[in-house]
Amino acid sequence: MIGRLIDGIKKTGAPIVVGLDPKLEYVPKHIQKAAFDEFGENLTGAAQAIWEYNKKIVDATYDLIPAVKPQIAMYETLGIEGLKVFQKTVEYCHEKGLIVIGDIKRGDIGSTSEAYAIGHLGKVKIGNQTFSGFDEDFVTVNPYLGSDGVKPFVKICQEENKGLFILVKTSNPSSGEFQDRLIDGKALYELVAEKVVEWGSELMEQGYSEIGAVVGATYPEIGRALRKAMPKSFILVPGYGAQGGKGADLVDYFNEDGLGAIVNSSRGIIAAYKQDKYAQFGEEHFEEASRQAVQDMIADISGALENAK
Repeated sequence: MIGRLIDGIKKTGAPIVVGLDPKLEYVPKHIQKAAFDEFGENLTGAAQAIWEYNKKIVDATYDLIPAVKPQIAMYETLGIEGLKVFQKTVEYCHEKGLIVIGDIKRGDIGSTSEAYAIGHLGKVKIGNQTFSGFDEDFVTVNPYLGSDGVKPFVKICQEENKGLFILVKTSNPSSGEFQDRLIDGKALYELVAEKVVEWGSELMEQGYSEIGAVVGATYPEIGRALRKAMPKSFILVPGYGAQGGKGADLVDYFNEDGLGAIVNSSRGIIAAYKQDKYAQFGEEHFEEASRQAVQDMIADISGALENAK
């Protein structure tokens, strides 16, 4: 699967992923009204509004990008109706040829971890047939329960040609409370990075591992060190845009081949129309604002990489 992601990045020239992390407050009023008029001002109506919002953003951007990253928690706020939209969104993005990174941040042990892996990446046998649950291409995994929590995911990745992004150094301000703690002279995130390399050592395609890492854009010096520590691991980089990261901060997350990283922007793209920079598009044309935000992000990162050569 990492080979498909690399091919998509090369084809589009866009090492970016759009985070489909919808909140009802992001959805323009005309879409909300249409959904509520048809289904009622309830969970079903809200889920329909989210679906229409997602669909328009995907339609406006799919030709520019290789991948999307829906954050499942945003859908879970609407219960079963939200999870139905999560699944519909994954299926629709696949129809558009996009790689789907399920941002689920699961982390458990034994049969529970295996069940998460099967539900999101694998297949379940029912009678004489097998079925996929959510069927993402990659998922994010919390490794802090140790190898017991990660290896069931790695096994499914081997069986299904799927991939993982392991949380190593996250972009949030308090991440250092645990992740920066020193153990035998090394920060905890460094030890996790070593395990990422180990877990992915036998799952390689086009020179990169199927097991990547999440490293926030808000800590560029750490990102530089982790790039060297994980030379064959793709890095998923959150924290661009709304959290303060910009293209110039991200150069060292990439390898000399221009690959090795994929940068996420969520509300900076899907709610771009709310920014003064894109106000000219208005609510009625919110998806056009999202498309322009993607183009601007591509130009920012591509320009930074070119200047760094």
